[in-house]
Amino acid sequence: MLNVLIADDSEDDALLLIRELRKGGLRCEFDRVESAEGLKAALNRQTWDLVVTDHNMPSFSSSDALRIVKAMQPEAPVIVVSGAISDDVAVNSMKSGAQDYIMKENLARLVPVVERELREAAQRSAHKAAEMKVAYLANHDTLTDLINRDQFKVHLEQALQSALREDAQHALVYVDLDQFKIINDTCGHLAGDELLKQIGCVIKAVLGDSDYISRMGGDEFGVLLPDCSLKEASAMAGKIHEAIKQHRFLWNEQPFTVSSCIGVVQIHGSSTTVEELLASADMACYAAKDKGRSYIQVYDLNDEDLTHRRDQMHWASRIRRALDRDDFVLFRQAIVGLVEDVTHYEFLVRMKDGDNIVPPGLFIPAAERFNLMTLIDRWVINHAFSYVRDRLNQVGDQKGLFFINLSGSSLNDEMFFDYVKQCKAQYDIPANSICFEITETTAISNIESASVFIAEIRDLGFLFALDDFGVGMSSFAYLKAIPVDVLKIDGGFVRNMLNDPMDLAIVNACNTIAHSAGLKTVAEFVENKAIEDRLRELGVDFAQGYGIEKPKPLEE
Repeated sequence: MLNVLIADDSEDDALLLIRELRKGGLRCEFDRVESAEGLKAALNRQTWDLVVTDHNMPSFSSSDALRIVKAMQPEAPVIVVSGAISDDVAVNSMKSGAQDYIMKENLARLVPVVERELREAAQRSAHKAAEMKVAYLANHDTLTDLINRDQFKVHLEQALQSALREDAQHALVYVDLDQFKIINDTCGHLAGDELLKQIGCVIKAVLGDSDYISRMGGDEFGVLLPDCSLKEASAMAGKIHEAIKQHRFLWNEQPFTVSSCIGVVQIHGSSTTVEELLASADMACYAAKDKGRSYIQVYDLNDEDLTHRRDQMHWASRIRRALDRDDFVLFRQAIVGLVEDVTHYEFLVRMKDGDNIVPPGLFIPAAERFNLMTLIDRWVINHAFSYVRDRLNQVGDQKGLFFINLSGSSLNDEMFFDYVKQCKAQYDIPANSICFEITETTAISNIESASVFIAEIRDLGFLFALDDFGVGMSSFAYLKAIPVDVLKIDGGFVRNMLNDPMDLAIVNACNTIAHSAGLKTVAEFVENKAIEDRLRELGVDFAQGYGIEKPKPLEE
């Protein structure tokens, strides 16, 4: 049904228009007004599909009608009808927003014009709806229908500016679900998605009308509490925490209990940037996880745990940037033969900082904490294989091996073996020139995956070494389960072996057992000639340490 509003002082003329529309097959309802006040009242009362206005009326004109309609219902098409109208007036009407003008003696044009305008209005409406949908999707999470991270950051920026200008206090609450991965992995992604939708509703039900909630990504939610003190924010965090805890998630009639870790940050005049606010909230949230999960942590700049966490996040950012910019560099350290005249080399990764070199002890802990070690391992393998290829092309065959350290996270990465295989094919190097190594602790804590991975690597022709051997309580027992070629004796025993009979006995035992198993041995932390000579007397195969050679860039 077409709703038509007619502005005309003549009822007969209005009926003529309606009769013409109906004769053309258009089903319509209409109302007639003859004053500006009547037009405004009709526009306030309902939405009209079409407005038809006479040009000249005693109390107002089509220009007045156009101005009123465009102000109140700008999407409604307006057609001007007149008994007599000059070309200039017609042009001005079109410029003022009329879609068309029709002479009363030529009403046969009315239906085609109306049909055209209805089509164009529908197209405009569809286009506007599409634009609104795109704008909505740009600002909202499609799964939970909550505002997304980008839009949440807009509100955070407004809150931050408010705090800076007006000395107002607001609060940011960061929520991380504890059991999401378990449910997502055991029940599937559909269950995980449903849980996220339900938790979004649970949190939203606790909040006030002026509060904002966002799905920040993954299983994390952000809440902005305007005009809220830290005490009030902590209380609200407690309500959110309890509401999530009380929620029972059902999937296939199986109930699940969900808990959360929550970080709370005050937004005040001394706050700096939105990114730092989010980083602080994230740090507080992870500190809550470190305390045993299902915990609320208020961010405190002087908290030692949070300071440590902030430092690690800083290093994590630097690591990601270094990976993007290729700002890592390989060093090498010689592993010299004590029994035979062969020299191996171990690749060691360092980070560049301008003209300076960052030692691994500064960035490796953060890389391990933030699951970046596999990316670093891949970088090392790619560059190490490239170096080995170039070196072999220059000097031909060489007896020595090149040792490459691997992390525990790489052992558990299902795609890592394929990456090694791909690099082997890409650089076309002899596999028996490379010896991968993992620490004994890593191997024991990942015994099943380590055994499988090492076996697969050795099947490709690579060698494998067990690093820091002897540090575990059951080292010798595990040696049977881990198929390696080289055993590197933990440097803690080697360093003190001349002064501690127990350390000497352990070094000797490690060497003897390794040889009985057909393995080569490397003693680490060889710091002087006296230790080197004693190792030679024991029959240890190779020595490595600052007394042999300090790590140096590959180019030297």
